[in-house]
Amino acid sequence: MSTPEDKIYDAVIVGGGPIGIACAMEAKKKGLNYVILEKGTLVNSLYNYPSNMTFFSTSEKLELDDIPFISTNPKPHKQEALEYYRRIVTSNHLNIQLFEKVEKIESEDNLHKVTTSKGFYSSKNVIIATGFYDIPNYLNIPGEDLPKVAHYYGDPHFYATQKTIVVGASNSAVDAALEIYRKGGDVTMVVRGPAIGERVKYWVKPDIDNRIDEGSIKAVFNAELKEIRETEVIITSKEGDQVLENDWVLLLTGYRPNFEFLKDMGIQLSEDGKKIPQYDPETMESNVKGIYLAGVICGGMETHKWFIENSRVHAKMILEDVVKS
Repeated sequence: MSTPEDKIYDAVIVGGGPIGIACAMEAKKKGLNYVILEKGTLVNSLYNYPSNMTFFSTSEKLELDDIPFISTNPKPHKQEALEYYRRIVTSNHLNIQLFEKVEKIESEDNLHKVTTSKGFYSSKNVIIATGFYDIPNYLNIPGEDLPKVAHYYGDPHFYATQKTIVVGASNSAVDAALEIYRKGGDVTMVVRGPAIGERVKYWVKPDIDNRIDEGSIKAVFNAELKEIRETEVIITSKEGDQVLENDWVLLLTGYRPNFEFLKDMGIQLSEDGKKIPQYDPETMESNVKGIYLAGVICGGMETHKWFIENSRVHAKMILEDVVKS
């Protein structure tokens, strides 16, 4: 889809996740001409989360625009969230273009040209709500490109009876290790630090600690994966290298925003290694006039700082400033 030559949007929202949807709701309430551009399906990142994922937040903290999120569980599951956000979009007839990837944003004379895989849009303002789930943190080790290696985890049934290495110690790695173990998988965790991460969900951490203590799940701490081969892996630690038989490797070492995309549109990043983009905390406007940041993208490499629960407020902050400008 291309913008007609005489049509200029008030706001183009890049990203159709919960925060992008929240921005669209605010834009609609203010009578603005807007569109969401999403490169995949609706709430694409949530859709690609593990099948059995449970949120850390309770359902009311995931709600948008005071629309009740009714869950039958203390912590809602992935499928409940997909249903909730989909119904918000369809019931409110939000203007969204799916499977349309934004490739470039150019700014000139207070107007932004958004080039996509299907055309282009002209807009007075652009809101970047793209999250961070698209680019894994690669280990850059031999064998990382083998077919047996994955940076995303889906369904534990796939790994039943298989010797599976799980690299990482965060929520995603712990969830995968526990679920695969309970489906009959032979799980070994490789953890760079001395213990399971402190930010692991509080109701899950005792479970993983107990399974490791009893030997149901093996764990190698203060260690790193050195090499991946067809039928084995090499793990290195202070004790030296060890070779383990292996069928599958899950590298759940986290993800990062698309920093090149931000830099290409002129957004400045901090130089302290955190790569936090520059923005006004009162309005969420970046250093590029008319380009705003919303959601986890604001945290740079610190992807644990922002999530749905505490970044829903960005939508009102941004659209109030858009109306004033």
